[in-house]
Amino acid sequence: MNSIVPLRDGGELTQFDPAQMQQRQAKLDALIDYARRVKDWPLLDEAVDAKIEDQISYLVWWDAKVREKGERANVAERGHFVRDVYDDTGITKQQVSRWRKSLEEPDRYRAKLILAAYRKADLAPAEHHLAKATGDNEWFTPAQYVEAARTVMGGIDLDPASHPLAQETVNAARFYTAEDDGLAQPWHGRMWLNPPYAQPLMAQFVQKMVAEYAAQRVTQAVMLTNNSTDTEWFHQAEAHAGLLCFTKGRIRFVDPDGSECEAPLQGQTFFYFGGELTRFREAFGAFGFIR
Repeated sequence: MNSIVPLRDGGELTQFDPAQMQQRQAKLDALIDYARRVKDWPLLDEAVDAKIEDQISYLVWWDAKVREKGERANVAERGHFVRDVYDDTGITKQQVSRWRKSLEEPDRYRAKLILAAYRKADLAPAEHHLAKATGDNEWFTPAQYVEAARTVMGGIDLDPASHPLAQETVNAARFYTAEDDGLAQPWHGRMWLNPPYAQPLMAQFVQKMVAEYAAQRVTQAVMLTNNSTDTEWFHQAEAHAGLLCFTKGRIRFVDPDGSECEAPLQGQTFFYFGGELTRFREAFGAFGFIR
């Protein structure tokens, strides 16, 4: 494809060759994966930025050069049809549409890409400088489970181990991020908790959950954990919970891009702390068996 379009970068003209787009994106994905594996976070940031800049450049080229069949070419240079672009670059119109949608909010898109890399790094939360206390390394809970908890409790006042992206689903009146350190903050009211699954944070969150509920500062809570019946923290939570729901099958959590993750290695358990036992049975009975 003989279409190298000049792009302005920092006031200087640079050249962009769309035929190399797929290869460049693959190389940047490999660089992101390498940075994630060796935990070189500055390199990861640079690779993500380059990936996004490349996509922006492609959209600029597309808008300048590509037209649909039947569309009049008002500018002489708009000579490439969509079908020809795919043959030459391997980039589909649907991929272009996805990039365009993601880049409507570039800061959020960048955060999603970086958080996805951190989740794949399987870091202990204490090492995770972006979201060290947000559940299973940025695996967010699907909406149907959060809505079931909201139905049981009548609302969610607090999510103490969260992230702004998770709040699109949880929508708690108050939430704490990793930077807030939810363990050091006051807990109160009706609470949703999907704690970080790495130790020692898992046990610490369970201990605080039990203590705050016993002190009646937490009035109700639904807590989601792995089905780790061999651990001390699991037995501690079970001893104080009103009911448990052992899920049928494993929950497919959601990653920062909104896509389903691979099924985890363990099943999950919902712990309910509070007096609305009938509501809990009705709302969570469809997800597994209650005891």
